[in-house]
Amino acid sequence: MLPVCRAGPGSAPFMTALFTATSAITTSGMTAVDTATYWSGAGHVFLTALTQLGGFGITTLATLLSLVVSRRLGLRGRMMAGAETSTGLAHGDVRAVLVLAAVVMFAAEAVMATFVAVRLWSAYAVPPGRAAWEGVFDAVQAFNNSGFSLRSDGLVGFVGDWWICVPLTLGVIVGGIGVPVLHEIGRELRRPAAWSTHTRITVWGTVVLLVVGFVAVLVLEWGNAGTLGPRDVAGKILAAFVQGTIPRSGGFNTVDFGAMNPDTTAIVTGLMFIGGGSASTAGGIKVTTFFLLAYVIWTEVRGERDVVVGRRRIAESTQRQATTVALLGVATVAGGTLLLLGVTSDVAFDRALFEVMSAFSTAGLTTGVTADLSDSGRLVLIAMMFVGRVGTVAVASALALNTRQRKYRYPEERPIVG
Repeated sequence: MLPVCRAGPGSAPFMTALFTATSAITTSGMTAVDTATYWSGAGHVFLTALTQLGGFGITTLATLLSLVVSRRLGLRGRMMAGAETSTGLAHGDVRAVLVLAAVVMFAAEAVMATFVAVRLWSAYAVPPGRAAWEGVFDAVQAFNNSGFSLRSDGLVGFVGDWWICVPLTLGVIVGGIGVPVLHEIGRELRRPAAWSTHTRITVWGTVVLLVVGFVAVLVLEWGNAGTLGPRDVAGKILAAFVQGTIPRSGGFNTVDFGAMNPDTTAIVTGLMFIGGGSASTAGGIKVTTFFLLAYVIWTEVRGERDVVVGRRRIAESTQRQATTVALLGVATVAGGTLLLLGVTSDVAFDRALFEVMSAFSTAGLTTGVTADLSDSGRLVLIAMMFVGRVGTVAVASALALNTRQRKYRYPEERPIVG
């Protein structure tokens, strides 16, 4: 709210400042005002700092929570937790976790910033100082899966520029995979067969979702005059790659999401709900949760007793945790959508669902509704951003930390299901 952070006269209203600060610290990137023109240079610096702090803190926190869980268990539990998280770190080595998260983050951001800055300076005649600053800003937003932009139209002006879109999109992917998975991939790059179950599910699940998102956007938006229609074949492929990847938590946009077909919007909403990898900067219920539930369903359909992934049996407690996180996510989004519809009467259901899902998954995308919401509507999205960033990790950790076994068991009963 400091006057120095606003480009215009006076200070920002409390609700605008609260919404923006929450969006930055939760790495959502949702905006109630035009970031490029409403905030001053100092405001942009604050946004960068908050986004970096949110991304670094959340990545580190999510990784450290696994260490907290393992520290509360016995020797057997610690071994199981170590195999499950696959950080490759000693359970008490907090410094190693911090260093690993910092190295991955800053190295990825440095590479992205260099690509963007050089491209802006060489191809768009942006002054070197300004190009460097925009490169750093975009890189921080990309790796932390946020979506603030120093341009009023986001990345729409670069929809056909491979040198800017590809590095930033790859940064979103790397940031959304998670530090534990990146560490294991780096350690066992030549031996994929040695990857843990968590890493396998995250990597291959991410690949599947990337392909699904790309194909869906490319096919469904191919002739849409408001999105991919005016582009040539190469431009359509690039735009589909970016917009098929970004919805899972990135926040950038190279096309107008408000002009997308309803069926594309539905698929994007589903991708936002799934989100990225565990212990990453992405939101959603996480890739591991979604695909674990898919394995559970497949096992039940086949009538098998154990859920097996890559010749490893998944513990029943993990299955229950995945189910709980997913159902709590569904309940949170449904409740948030009803609240938003209740406080904002002129918003269609599909638009309200999209905005709430974007806030919950910290994707930061919008169909143009957020800027016109009342303070009550913005409070709903603020709550969704906070719960989406903190809730699923907190619930999963709480379930693990409170695991206990009763000394007795009740008689078994079989209610009719389905």
